[in-house]
Amino acid sequence: MAGGFGRIWCLVVVVAVLMGCATAETHMVGDDLGWKVPPGGPIAYSVWADKQDFEIGDTLIFNWTGNHDVVKVSKSVFDNCSTTNVLETIQSTSPANFTLDANGTHYFICTVSNHCYFGQKVAVSIGDTGTAPPITTTAFSVVLLALAFSLFTHM
Repeated sequence: MAGGFGRIWCLVVVVAVLMGCATAETHMVGDDLGWKVPPGGPIAYSVWADKQDFEIGDTLIFNWTGNHDVVKVSKSVFDNCSTTNVLETIQSTSPANFTLDANGTHYFICTVSNHCYFGQKVAVSIGDTGTAPPITTTAFSVVLLALAFSLFTHM
């Protein structure tokens, strides 16, 4: 009887861990600032991004009023505030959502007028971009399931 309770307890722990690993978050870009030309210059969105913990599967929500848009771009387009060679379709309706689907740095700009030059751009980073990629949630889940299976078959 005690072995049965041990197996149930182990299963409950594994399910709880797996549920915690699979939770994607939503990030409102700029928080209360929203998506607009930041007062005080181009540092506002980098400060915001530095305070976030981005993971694969998270969603960025760009919310604005007025004449703005958002598009995902390459690093060179981001650095130069160019409006050519964008990576995706320019989103001109607020709110615009982007799901983070890979490790690395993702770059977003506003292409309206000189908004990007005035700081309406943000870079968000996921994972360690300088070394081997960290274990993913899926891989972690497989390891936990294998561990649970091993525990059940040896009890």
